[in-house]
Amino acid sequence: MDYTENRKEELYSQSIPAGKRRYFFDVKETRGGDKFITISESRKVFDNATGQFYIDKNKMFLYKEDFEKFKQGLENAFSFIETGIVPPPVVVEDRRPDRGEPVNIDGSAALDDMNLSF
Repeated sequence: MDYTENRKEELYSQSIPAGKRRYFFDVKETRGGDKFITISESRKVFDNATGQFYIDKNKMFLYKEDFEKFKQGLENAFSFIETGIVPPPVVVEDRRPDRGEPVNIDGSAALDDMNLSF
């Protein structure tokens, strides 16, 4: 099987030009049938050493279980830019799959929930 046969096609793709940048929103599917989004940015950059332009690309993957948190975080950032008012933080009710303990948004355990007995 060659690379092109194994490669998944996008189910949906949207490209948004923005000056020297271009944003891509692509919906793909895992082998298990779960859909996810890739958000890509490409920008034209001048390399002073070679005297030529090249395309710099950055990509992030956003999975279905994180859509709502991501959306709220993005809306909070937009709101802050528009109003200057700091919005309340995104509430995360995730639990560690191995212990069912609450975790902070960065994945660390809440201090008051940690068992520090020795």
